Amino acid sequence: MSSRLVGVGVGPGDPELVTVKGVNALRAADVVVVPVMDTGERGRAEATVLHYVPSDKVVRVVFALNERTDRARREAAWDAAGERVAVLLREHGSVAFATIGDPNVYSTFTYLAQTVAALVPGTVVETVPGITAMQDLAARSGAVLTEGTEPLTLVPVTAGAAVLKDALNGPGTVVAYKFGRQAAEVAEALRDSGRLDDAVWGSALGLPEESVRPAAELDGAPLPYLSTLIAPARRAGGRGGKL
Repeated sequence: MSSRLVGVGVGPGDPELVTVKGVNALRAADVVVVPVMDTGERGRAEATVLHYVPSDKVVRVVFALNERTDRARREAAWDAAGERVAVLLREHGSVAFATIGDPNVYSTFTYLAQTVAALVPGTVVETVPGITAMQDLAARSGAVLTEGTEPLTLVPVTAGAAVLKDALNGPGTVVAYKFGRQAAEVAEALRDSGRLDDAVWGSALGLPEESVRPAAELDGAPLPYLSTLIAPARRAGGRGGKL
């Protein structure tokens, strides 16, 4: 029987935002893998998973989650993680990988699945979608992501502030991920594009330390790495004006 690797999106942090299908996938797997950094502290994915499966079913695997500059170290971490999961697949047959947000949106699962597929030929790879941070922030802040014919642009600020500036000068709503370390540049881009007043940012959504604030309060101080920003589209014409 083929090995089965399932990437399960467990949402941005609030355990209540894991879908029923996601919970069923976690419970059905023989082993649930959660990513951790080499510092060893419990991450959001692990904390969420432990609401639904016993700890003896959870296996922590180290990833270079925030490594951006040392490609050799990042590649070595992916290889080591892939080898570890490959061993688990050979031993158990069914492995779920829990990832915050959605497994097909800027997720470590993408790289893991590519690595494992090469190591264990014939592995069936599946994904279970999860609630994303932009959806959760929209709900918690009251920001509307899209109306009518508006586009929606998602930008990881790790790609550079210039990419965000280009998006803000375009149409529609702009969402920025992972902008905490470049909060000053993000605030400047919002001001320059005239989109500061309506924008909102949030971090640690659904957790005790949650913060949801107007972007106008950004003072340039660094924020948590996984902070999310929503800059809603410029809207005029009243209800249905973008239809």
